[in-house]
Amino acid sequence: MMHMHKRVGNSTLELIEGDITELDADAIVNAANSSLKMGGGVAGAILRKGGYEIQEECDRIGYCPVGDAIITTGGRLKAKYVIHAVGPKWGEGDEDEKLKNATLNSLKLADERGLRSIAFPAISTGIFGFPMDRCAKIMLSATISYLQGNTQLERVVFCLFGKDAFETFRKTLEELLP
Repeated sequence: MMHMHKRVGNSTLELIEGDITELDADAIVNAANSSLKMGGGVAGAILRKGGYEIQEECDRIGYCPVGDAIITTGGRLKAKYVIHAVGPKWGEGDEDEKLKNATLNSLKLADERGLRSIAFPAISTGIFGFPMDRCAKIMLSATISYLQGNTQLERVVFCLFGKDAFETFRKTLEELLP
């Protein structure tokens, strides 16, 4: 398994190649849609492992705007919570800002709940079509600047699916934090 980490402020920023649903973090982030319906990709995997109560809680909340995030139970996952971050669809306009906000709002939500660790996938890079290199730059830059501020988060993980995604994030992190 590929792995890399850097210190940022009082926190550790980690890159892992693997399955986010298997991670032992206080919260894992789901790449959600505004209707909070968990279909394919990361969401489908979380639903299969975590159980339907996650979707039931999403249904009660009902809606989340693009660039924002909500939090639900983690069901049967190792993670206690799932943070559902709504990333942009490529081509809808203002995507960079929306992706940055989805990242920052997830981190803020984790902090508000007093969580110590959070794990992200590469939001919007699946069926939403966001380019991986651009995603890596936006999500990592937002996370680094957040961790340089006042936070209780000890560990932020980017769990990447596949070697190519991992390599893209690794190169970007090396450029941002040589």
